[in-house]
Amino acid sequence: MPGTIIDMHLHTVKGSSDSSLSPQQLMAEAKRIGLDGVNISEHDRLWDTHELETFRSESRLFVSGGMEVSTDLGHIIVIGLDQYLPGIRRAAELRRVVSKAGGFMFVAHPFRHFFDPFHFRRDDRDPSGLSPEEAARLPIFELVDELEVANGGCTPRENYFALLVAHILGKRGIGGSDAHSTHGLGCFTTVFERPLADERDLIAELKAGRYYPAEGLLAGGITPFDEGNVNSDTLFTQSG
Repeated sequence: MPGTIIDMHLHTVKGSSDSSLSPQQLMAEAKRIGLDGVNISEHDRLWDTHELETFRSESRLFVSGGMEVSTDLGHIIVIGLDQYLPGIRRAAELRRVVSKAGGFMFVAHPFRHFFDPFHFRRDDRDPSGLSPEEAARLPIFELVDELEVANGGCTPRENYFALLVAHILGKRGIGGSDAHSTHGLGCFTTVFERPLADERDLIAELKAGRYYPAEGLLAGGITPFDEGNVNSDTLFTQSG
């Protein structure tokens, strides 16, 4: 297997009310499918430090304690914070706090429902007709370090659009399953070129750009998730 394979986005019963994935199930399934590690990213909370260390020791996986923060500009996954701080629901404040901590942040599923007209009608808005070039100028992308371009809860069209936007912005893209159960864990991953000893290594490798989004682990072979997968007819002509 090439590099160090990490699922960068998942949720457990320890911190996400919509998840049924227990730490024990996560441990067993990650080993079964061949993951080297996980970035736990609960909704607006972090695991207790002692519980996180215990899980690292028992699982013998690389384990990062991240957090998916609900902000005014969308959901953003952060790595490098040790607590939830007041004011970080404002994306600009979250950027300030993460930068001060020397951390890393990436927008989660940036284009989920982007092509679903019913989603916009529920909010009494017109469906978006933005091109990838126009979408790349959205305010959130001025604040984050990266974009999640391969998310297990998104449609292929949504993921490929995110990938195109990431490349316009000069980003590599992040892959994560967004799993809330054992189902789909590892369907998308991020492959790092070097071994990771701890969370500081993870942040350093992310900032150095030594990684790529990937798919195929569940089918027995890792391949980069790249623009070669994009069917432009599907991307721009289908609805939802």
